Amino acid sequence: MNQDDLKRAVARAAVELLVDDAVVGVGSGSTVDLFIDEFVRSGRRFAGAVSSSENSTKRLRGHGAVVLDLNDVVASGQPIPVHVDGADEIDPGLRMIKGGGGALTREKIVAAAAGRFVCIVDQSKCVDVLGNFALPIEVIPMARELVCRALREIGATPRVREGFVTDNGNLIVLAAGLSITDPVALETQINQWPGVVTNGLFARRPADLVLVATADGVETRRAR
Repeated sequence: MNQDDLKRAVARAAVELLVDDAVVGVGSGSTVDLFIDEFVRSGRRFAGAVSSSENSTKRLRGHGAVVLDLNDVVASGQPIPVHVDGADEIDPGLRMIKGGGGALTREKIVAAAAGRFVCIVDQSKCVDVLGNFALPIEVIPMARELVCRALREIGATPRVREGFVTDNGNLIVLAAGLSITDPVALETQINQWPGVVTNGLFARRPADLVLVATADGVETRRAR
């Protein structure tokens, strides 16, 4: 199986975990694109989807799916039983680095609203310690250099993602060179800095389970 075949297999497995007639939380990224294709084509009935990015919203609507506003869903008391998203890295505790596509803030918001967070990845995204993938941080533009200076002080090498603006109108700063042995502490620390909207560590709210596409099939893993 090639990489796309592996991603499609794990996307299909995630569809089996969805709840009929309920709202579905949808993340973003290439693996989630395949999940969107699979869940819309499954023929099952859903109340609609809450999307984490403009790209995912466009893909959902292109399939004729109903995309709901999260504020309306929360205000109405409708549950989001399952949220499905990918990851750039995931450790054995199911803590993740996410946001390589720049949608980390909305991804984190939808994940916080969901009852169960299912992460879908291929084997290459599974690591023992987070940090080989540069940590994305969404930053208000006027705070760019302030945040970069703070990152250098904790040993990171920051750079601004050139030519990119988030769906929220902000910048992405990528922090390379970190070995993240305490993801919860680092997520909390960076989020306290003025000008940071949020960072791509999903440790305070990790995944509940991860579906991993391997050459031998799809594995289900829970936190160790």
